[in-house]
Amino acid sequence: MALDLHLTGVDAGYGAVRALQGVSVSIREGETVALLGTNGNGKSTLMKCIMGMVRPTRGTITFALDGTTHDLTRLSTEDIVGLGIAMVPEGRRLFPKLTVEENLLLGAFRPAARKDIDINLAHCYGSFPLLKERRRQLAGSMSGGQQQMLAIARALMSSPKLLLVDEPSVGLSPLLVSNTVTMIKQLKEEHGLTVLMAEQNFHQAVRIADRGYIIVHGEIVFEGRTVDELENNDLVKNYYLGTA
Repeated sequence: MALDLHLTGVDAGYGAVRALQGVSVSIREGETVALLGTNGNGKSTLMKCIMGMVRPTRGTITFALDGTTHDLTRLSTEDIVGLGIAMVPEGRRLFPKLTVEENLLLGAFRPAARKDIDINLAHCYGSFPLLKERRRQLAGSMSGGQQQMLAIARALMSSPKLLLVDEPSVGLSPLLVSNTVTMIKQLKEEHGLTVLMAEQNFHQAVRIADRGYIIVHGEIVFEGRTVDELENNDLVKNYYLGTA
């Protein structure tokens, strides 16, 4: 399987508000790429553009898989999920009045995943034993950390090739943030995933990233080809490390 995602010169926004300006980002097969930035700088909008939930006003978003290149700006969100791209949204966005297992089964709606529902459900319960214990519990009655587990597992039920994870640290304690990021790394290795993770917690993101981008006011201001390049960048030292 050959996989590449490319955003080139993407502008996007909401009415008169421009959230992204000339954004270019690439993700190659097998990588974990961090999209770093504080709240309100366009990370979630970029994720939504990839998923077809926000349409760019300029630029291209292409997804190459097994020799075929797809223009994501022309596809519906359903079709994009059908290609094997799944997102764990900021704030988890579960169905609170449905059970854990019902939420998981809803993650397997794409045709390619339906035949593997039993296998994927077993994998999710193996990776997250607590979800199996609580499979009849309503999702809305779970703690924030438990809901984050469920949101990640629901995305895995779609048999994704590319996993987008938007702000996994939101609303979690430092210990749960560390555990969640470690979990993403383990799942990536176990399932052979490619991962794009939007995160404002620099220290946690670079624990598992191969490289990353810094986004400020909707623009990519730095591309670090390695974690060392990110850590030695002046913006990072000023805003994340406090060592400049």
